[in-house]
Amino acid sequence: MDLLHRFKRYVEGTLQIKPTDTILLTVSGGKDSMLMAFLFKQLGYKGYVAHCNFQLRGEESDKDEQLVESYAEQLGFPLMKKRFDTESYARQEGISIQMAARDLRYAWFEELRQSNNISWIAVAQHRNDHLETVLLNLTRGTGLQGLQGILPKRGTIIRPLLFLTADEIAQFVLSESIPYRDDQSNFSTRYARNKIRLEIIPKFKEITADFETVLAENIVHFQESYQLLESFIEPIRTRIFDVKADGTMAINKNTLMPYLSDMPLLYALFRPYGFSKAVLGDLAAQKAKGVGTVFDSATHRLWVDRDKLFLQKRDKWRETDGQRKDIAETDTDIHLGEMTISCAVSTDLTIVRDKKVAKLDYDRLIFPLTLRYWEEADTFCPLGMQGKKKLSDFFIQQKVPVFKKKQIPILVNGNGDVLWIVNYQLDNRYKITESTKKVFTLVCN
Repeated sequence: MDLLHRFKRYVEGTLQIKPTDTILLTVSGGKDSMLMAFLFKQLGYKGYVAHCNFQLRGEESDKDEQLVESYAEQLGFPLMKKRFDTESYARQEGISIQMAARDLRYAWFEELRQSNNISWIAVAQHRNDHLETVLLNLTRGTGLQGLQGILPKRGTIIRPLLFLTADEIAQFVLSESIPYRDDQSNFSTRYARNKIRLEIIPKFKEITADFETVLAENIVHFQESYQLLESFIEPIRTRIFDVKADGTMAINKNTLMPYLSDMPLLYALFRPYGFSKAVLGDLAAQKAKGVGTVFDSATHRLWVDRDKLFLQKRDKWRETDGQRKDIAETDTDIHLGEMTISCAVSTDLTIVRDKKVAKLDYDRLIFPLTLRYWEEADTFCPLGMQGKKKLSDFFIQQKVPVFKKKQIPILVNGNGDVLWIVNYQLDNRYKITESTKKVFTLVCN
């Protein structure tokens, strides 16, 4: 069976890619990705070539870009290319160069996919990459999940060369005279993955000549074991984790309590969210008590509330301390975080029963007003009341989770009085009345 036929069978069978699908071909200029572009062209797929220049190797990076541009034109694929200041991004984010390059390229690929209505993002990782990943994960203590290696398909990302070895790719590229460039950094044992490829795997092959085949077979067993474990865990996770409309997950403390004494099961339940055993050990030791306590993983944040725990992706969480915007009489649109509030002055005294709308007595306002987030000492006069109430008590009555309190914008008068708990309630002192002459209306969008 020739390689093109095997590729077609893998793409259409294993990956379930339809001939009418559009592919974003991520091409670096190396032999793997150049072969991938060649094979998709042979099968007649519509696609785009995307090339990242990370500007890390000076003239060598530029030559990679030139080669990809030339080959994309030869194959008839439109080219999309972008240069990144990778080193600056790595410093800014406090991450490694490799992680910075990964973050930058995948964010850009997804942006291209969405803006061009592309079906799939194709990445040219092969079987050797797959094996190296498993060995690398063994050194990182990623557990059974890490022993799955590289998945052929995850979300909109496909890896159509995962069935091929590096040797098979090299032989086919040579036989078809496909141009490519070697990245010399791939031959440096300075990087852990390269050390595994260049030093560790050859040592294993001295013990077992067909080590790579044996490891590949074992990975299949690891994947089957993981899937079996997940088939047991997922129904429990679904019962315990109540997913809200905004993606936040609410976990009832009483429901979780039996699992706090079973660390392997607790770890399995929280595995998709990246929490370490040490962090979950702290959660279990506290028996999920301590309202306001926060537990972090690399990707998620877990808050302990009164009778529930709340789990949320960290990219959904906004640090709000110190954020504020002043509002002048002439302002029409105000932005705070992801929120936009439109403002207007009128004489319309119509009462609007919508918590996203605030109609205030203009003549009682002292500009500039301030839009900021909740602070511990905030008080207000609830509608229909003369006395003051702490906002923290109001939030408890409204059953607002502890972690959401600091995400709620507060509109404050120039004299420091709270005017509006945005999307919740006005202050009674500043509502419009029959004697109101001018109205300052704010609408939260």
